[in-house]
Amino acid sequence: MQICLAGLSHKTAPLDVREKIAVAREDYGHFLAEIAALPAIAEVAVLSTCNRTELYAAAHSYHAGRHSLELALADRARAAGVELGESVYHQHGPAAARHLLRVASSLDSLVVGEPQILGQVKDAYRAAHETGRTGIVLDRLFTHALETGKRVRTETAIGACAVSVSSAAVELAKKIFGALSGRHALVVGAGEMAELSLRHLYEAGVRDIVIANRTRDTAEALAASFHARAVGMDEIGAALAASDIVITQAASPEPILGRAAFERAMRERKNRPVFVIDIAVPRNVESEVGQLYNVFLYDVDDLGRVVEGNLARRSREAEHADQIVEHETARFVKWWEGLDVVPTIVALRAKLEGLRDQETQRLLTRLDHLSEADRRLVEQFAAQLVQKILHDPTSQIRNAGEAERCSALAAGLRYLFKLEDASPADATPLEEPADETKQAEPRS
Repeated sequence: MQICLAGLSHKTAPLDVREKIAVAREDYGHFLAEIAALPAIAEVAVLSTCNRTELYAAAHSYHAGRHSLELALADRARAAGVELGESVYHQHGPAAARHLLRVASSLDSLVVGEPQILGQVKDAYRAAHETGRTGIVLDRLFTHALETGKRVRTETAIGACAVSVSSAAVELAKKIFGALSGRHALVVGAGEMAELSLRHLYEAGVRDIVIANRTRDTAEALAASFHARAVGMDEIGAALAASDIVITQAASPEPILGRAAFERAMRERKNRPVFVIDIAVPRNVESEVGQLYNVFLYDVDDLGRVVEGNLARRSREAEHADQIVEHETARFVKWWEGLDVVPTIVALRAKLEGLRDQETQRLLTRLDHLSEADRRLVEQFAAQLVQKILHDPTSQIRNAGEAERCSALAAGLRYLFKLEDASPADATPLEEPADETKQAEPRS
């Protein structure tokens, strides 16, 4: 069973292509059914976000699986009226597994360390699993990817520092005030950046927020999402005096807030500190404001330096995360390569245990003078003997290394013990071999 991946992402395709290829959550079931109907595909899952659409499959052969996934993407592109060109990438085997683990760990994200992708991978797996499109291979792969993503979040600080201007603004505010719950905030402007700032403020615990905008209706629509209050620019003076945090990002060719406005506000505040972030270009706040006592003024360049430093920190953390991904990929690949030998081990164990039962019962019928305790000892001896015989070949075949060597050893066992072949997909993966030093329980 081969693991195949075909997809496109922010690294290979522009937004206008990605958004047309993207699969809506309600369409997952239908799209998965179309791919699963292709003869080469045994299992399939789809991961579709704003930055990527990727198809993962367990296929009967790599080339047939790749062709099937290419066909599914091409059909979707044709229906959407777009050309994929060189946008599609392919991976198979260990490389495909490593890619999903990197995706789940946010190492392949547009913003490395962003937290949303782990939940998106979980949702993609749930959609495929609940519709019966996954099996032994993809169940294990996606479960392992989710565990790896959680491990990266726990053991590294890859997502601990702000890497956007709006999140950096709130991070700076925390450095001045500490916890932001109970603080009052004023956001000037109602565009996309304002919405991001509001989101970060709200997540930081700020609940008393005022939005000031020239078009009050726009401010009110945005305020409704964050339980905030909207005011017009003519009311900004009162809002300024009440605010501990001021974030400005209004489109204006001239400054909106000058030194005089802040002097009045600071008198009303009795010079309590105020943190001002001017994200706008051109700036909304006159530079002289920063000269006032207890007014901490930062502009977009200041935030840029914070973001740059945080990106460097994330880059260092990403190196640690990559090491975790490599380790976890190796663990998965070892399990995956062992799938081909599982039926052989199962068949060998079944044959030896069958022989054990047959010969033990034959012996015990001739030793009917034995007590019940002695009969149990005979059964226990037989069980332990079979366990010891199984231990070495089971361990050796599992630890043989490359898949080709594992398969060769499995073929040898099947020949020597006259074992019937079984399909890996029909076998339940075995746990690690039991410790041969432990006593086996007698069979009843």
